Formats: sequence, C-alpha cells, structure tokens
Amino acid sequence: MPTSLRYWIIIVASVLLFVPFLGQVHLFDWDEINFAECAREMIVSNDYLRMQIDFKPFYEKPPLFIWLQVLSMKMFGVNEFAARFPNALAGMLTLIALFYVGKKVANEKLAFFWTVLYAATWLPHFYFKTGIIDPIFNLFIFLAFFQVYSLRYSPRKYLHILLAGTFIGLAVLTKGPVALLVSGLSMLVYIIVHRGPKGYSWLHLIIIVLIALAVTAIWFGVELFQNGPIFLQEFLSYQAGLFSQNIADHEEPWFYHPIVLLIGCFPASIFLFQYTLRRNINRHNGSDFSRWMWILFWVVLILFSIVKTKIVHYSSLCYYPLTYLAAIQIYRLSEKQIKLKKSIPVLLLLVSSIWGILLTAIPIVGVYKSAIIPLVQDPFAVGNLQATVSWSLAESLFGLLYLGVIGFSVFLLKRNFTKGISLMALAQILMIQITMLHFTPKIEAYSQRAAIEFYQSKIGQDVYVQVLGFRSYAHLFYTQKQASKNENYYSQDWLLTGKVDKPTFFVAKIQDADQYRKLATLKVLYEKNGFVFFQRIL
Repeated sequence: MPTSLRYWIIIVASVLLFVPFLGQVHLFDWDEINFAECAREMIVSNDYLRMQIDFKPFYEKPPLFIWLQVLSMKMFGVNEFAARFPNALAGMLTLIALFYVGKKVANEKLAFFWTVLYAATWLPHFYFKTGIIDPIFNLFIFLAFFQVYSLRYSPRKYLHILLAGTFIGLAVLTKGPVALLVSGLSMLVYIIVHRGPKGYSWLHLIIIVLIALAVTAIWFGVELFQNGPIFLQEFLSYQAGLFSQNIADHEEPWFYHPIVLLIGCFPASIFLFQYTLRRNINRHNGSDFSRWMWILFWVVLILFSIVKTKIVHYSSLCYYPLTYLAAIQIYRLSEKQIKLKKSIPVLLLLVSSIWGILLTAIPIVGVYKSAIIPLVQDPFAVGNLQATVSWSLAESLFGLLYLGVIGFSVFLLKRNFTKGISLMALAQILMIQITMLHFTPKIEAYSQRAAIEFYQSKIGQDVYVQVLGFRSYAHLFYTQKQASKNENYYSQDWLLTGKVDKPTFFVAKIQDADQYRKLATLKVLYEKNGFVFFQRIL
C-alpha cells in the first residue's frame, strides 16, 4: 500500500473519530467553558490581544488556544462544536504525526501500532473531543522533542533548530512557561544521563531557546509594550501558585497521576510493565528516541506529582511517551522478539474490569437511583441524582460486552498476539465512541444541565445572572452575557441587597442555599437537580 494512501486512511479515520457529534453535549465547567468564554468575549469586545472573563482581565493563560477557538467560532458560530473543533483538528494532526514520527524513528509497523494504540486509549482519545488547552499544548511539546531528536542525526541542523524553537515558543503561547520548564528539565536530565550534551552543541541549544523566546514575544512582547508588566506579573504569580499551593481545591496525594495514567491510559499503560531492566533486552531501532520519551515521561510524571495542584489533564503530556513505549513492546511481541509476561494478561483483565464495571453500573444506578439516594450523604449529589434521565438495564450490556470482548482478546494474546491486540484496539475505539455518544450526555444531564437550561432561558434579556457560593463560567457563556455598563455588577453585596437597575437572578447549589433563602431581597423561583434558582424582589 502506498504511504500516501496510508496517510489518507489516517486522515479519514481521524475525522470520523473526532469530529462527529462534537456539539451534542454542553461544555463542562470549569475549563471547557472558561476557554470558550474567553474566546466569546474576544469576539464581543473586539479585543483580540487580551484575555477576559466577565469582561475583566484574565491572567491565567496566554492566548494561542483562545485565538484558535475564535477562528473556529467565526466559522461555526459561538457554540460547543466550535469550542471543541480545534482539539478535533489536533487529534487529526496528532495521529498523522505519530505515524510519521514512528516511521522515522523505527519502522512503519511500529508507527501503525503507535497510531492505533493512541486512538484506542481512553484519555488520549477523549481529550480530542474536549475544549481544553492541553491537547494542542502537548502536540507542540511532542513535535519540539522530535525536532531535538532529529537535530542529532540530520544534516539540516538549522531547520530542526528553527522548528524546535518555534514549537516550544508556540507551546508557551498556548499554556505558559511550563513549556520551558518541561523542556529545560528534560534537556537537563539528558545532559546528566550522558554526562554532557552528547550529540548536541551548546550553541544549538542556546539558539533553540532564543528562537522560542522570539516566538513568545509575538504576544508577550506586544502585551508588555502596550499594557505594561501587569499581565506578566499576575500570570507568573498564578503559575507559581499552581506549583506551591492548592489552587481551587485540587490537592491530591502524590500517587494521583500514576493512578490516573494506569487506569485512564488503558490499555497502553499496561504494556509498560512488559519492560525489563536488562538493557540488552530493551535495545531496538530508535532507542535514542525512546530515551527521550522515557525522559519526557518521568519529568512530567514526577514534576506534576510534586506540585500541590493536581488535575487529571496535568499529566496528559505523558500520553505521547507512554503510548510510544507501549507500542514498542507491542511491536516486539507481535514479531515474537520477546515473550508476553505472565503479569500482563492479569493487569489487562484487572484494569479493564474497572472500566467494564463502571460502564455496567452506571445504568443500574440510573434505574435504581431511588434505592441509592438514601445512602448518599452529599445533598448536591442527591439533587443531581433526581434529574430525569431515561435508563434501562439493557444499557448495562455495553459494559458486559466490553468486559467479554476484552477478556477474549486477552485470551487470544498468547495464541495469536496480533489478532488479540487488534481485537482489543477495536473494542476500545468502539467503546470510547459509545461512551461519548451515549453515556456522556446522560451524565451531563445529572451534573449541570438544569443550571445551563436556566442560563439559556435568559439569552437576549437585559438582566443580571450570577452564581452564589461556587465558581462557574457557565452563566457567562450560556446567557451570552454582554459587558456590563454598571461597575456595581461586580459586587455581590450590591446584587444581593443594593439598588439594582435590572432584573437579577441567582443560582446556588442546594447545600449553600439556606443562607440565601433567609434574605428578604430574594425569592426562590424553583429547585432542580441540586440547584436553587433565586430572583431579586426588592
């Protein structure tokens, strides 16, 4: 089969996997709506240089991903599809890049395994259907690492230097200085391991850094020149806070990210346990690239296990090295270069059981929620479960069938490894699609839909809508809020008790609502699915 045809197959497959039904579920608070709202406010305010939330400066992220969402919204409108489309495009580019890089550093068969494995792994696939920053940030970092690897072997050194610096700079413009931190720490580890910059010149590394800084100056420099240092000061302060303190109640134990990767990156994560410490066993084509991937994996995992703030997608940069290193083992097993460890089938069955039991249990909980609600202590969770969502026990068959097919594929691994791993990948891809298309909309109906429907009912009305007792961006995006001409709007006390100049509405979670029920200025409109909706009456 011609190589060009293989790329076309990857393009068509990735379009089918990542684009359809992107907009069928509301954006989820916080991150998805956060970034989409920044893009919407750029369009509304016609200010494309500075990020805003509620038309006030937003210092937490640089603008590149927001600009991509703006372009998408210009094409598709201000909606969920447009907010998520940049990551769907990143998914297509990622699968193409994986196949290309895999061929360059190893061979076409390994490249194929890597590409399919990435698409068949839960979290890497899932994130291409979201509106968060990380998929595009991760792609830039991965491409930069590939260029640094290529720099050592290619005669066109200054091309790779230019591309490496450009990709790192774009990563900084996407998510911030963490791109420089990860890249710098990885190079430092490489230098320590090799007792010097083996294969690299210090001059080349310095030029890469200078190019990266020049690319970031496209925006950071202009922002500094036009508005002074306030953004840089606030931005760097926020980034430092992520590492030194718990931001927004996201503090987890040190082993949080290893568990996330083990379960969330099934089945790829399991094949890392196929590795052995015996060096002669682990030698293969592209071993220097593998060394870079191991360095990237451990730098990211250790770095984000140390920081105070821990969120699932903080370790998502591990997906590239994890799936590549797993693909190497899958390739070698398929070529019968090594034997399958006895622990691998056990781990595959164990972790797949977690997913299968979860998918089996969700419909059962939905059907028998009246018996489960008395056992739940969290009043907001109880309210969520009271949402009207149609379930049947037959939907548990998805989880049971998943368990059966994964179990059969594990059975096949020892008899015909290629058939077994192919069946497992197919089952994974199908189950991920079923989960996104069938389960996710129903889960969203429990978690936030009542609030979002209330916000949408206020579109086009000259009113104030604010949340009480919790942080949210949904009321901004889904009311299509315009800039407020009255600065008093930003005072919650004024909205609650002051002389408001517009009809004013509030949303609180049920566990926080009692303190607001006591206010003479508010009346309860209704309660639904864990949310309480208020209106100002005085």
